[in-house]
Amino acid sequence: MPRKARQKSYNAIYHIMARSITEVDLYKDNEDKEVYLSYIKKYQKLYRFKVYAYCLMDNHVHIMIDANGSDISRVMHGINSSYVRYFNKKHKRHGHLFQDRFKSKMVLDNKYLCALSLYIHNNPIDIPKYKDSPEKYYFSSLAVYFGERKDPFGLIQDWFLMSFFGDTLRRARKKYSRLIFKYENKKVEEKINFKHEETEYRSGRNTLVRNFKPEDIIEFIASKLKISELNIHLKHRREYIEAKAIIVLLMRSLCNYRCTDICNVLGNISQVRVSELSSLGIKLMDNKKYKEIVEEFIECYSV
Repeated sequence: MPRKARQKSYNAIYHIMARSITEVDLYKDNEDKEVYLSYIKKYQKLYRFKVYAYCLMDNHVHIMIDANGSDISRVMHGINSSYVRYFNKKHKRHGHLFQDRFKSKMVLDNKYLCALSLYIHNNPIDIPKYKDSPEKYYFSSLAVYFGERKDPFGLIQDWFLMSFFGDTLRRARKKYSRLIFKYENKKVEEKINFKHEETEYRSGRNTLVRNFKPEDIIEFIASKLKISELNIHLKHRREYIEAKAIIVLLMRSLCNYRCTDICNVLGNISQVRVSELSSLGIKLMDNKKYKEIVEEFIECYSV
């Protein structure tokens, strides 16, 4: 029997949940959890989605993601498939790790958004050590919301959620803290389920519209780096590898192009090479030379 098609919207906020198969923990140690979060960060750089909350438990993970114009299926496929390759290699195993495909539910309104964040952040209370102090659990974003530590993985955008709890950060944190410790997990859990994938929820937040053209990306990068557009299409020219990597990154990120689409645009290039250039482009985003280049392009070419 064919699977039901996943309801998706480029403007939606999603509750994402993924669970491991019964006989294997999703994360065997803290290093596994850190690696999983590093993959979320990697694909966040690529697809520019926003993360509002997360919690990694031993056999499952909860993430609240604002698609911000990206395709949630591509986002989660990239994260989870990368993690499975890492996990199987490290633990000398093969085969499936996740129980079916990841589950996603669209956030319907502000009330659901706030309840969902409380639900995700309260997951650690099932661990005896954190029953009365879920904010001390390292692999949750709750401590970031409490202001007890900076986000160690650079994933969280907390101001959006906090804006629903108070008109100043101090008041918002105080109210959020009170709600966390008064939260009735089982009562709200009935509403936070995956039986139905409802229609999309749109708030007043801004969403990145991905209607950019690949030829504009090539023109912009060539001009910015002072090279000829013709050189972008040449093969085996190491002096242009960084330019091509940034172009590939922008096409995947801002045009929602697949590797095959990019091959057709650039010509004389394989899908494997496109994937390699994409990974290089993500690394280059930490380079001071390229740090603002995506924002500059968006500002120049936004309609």
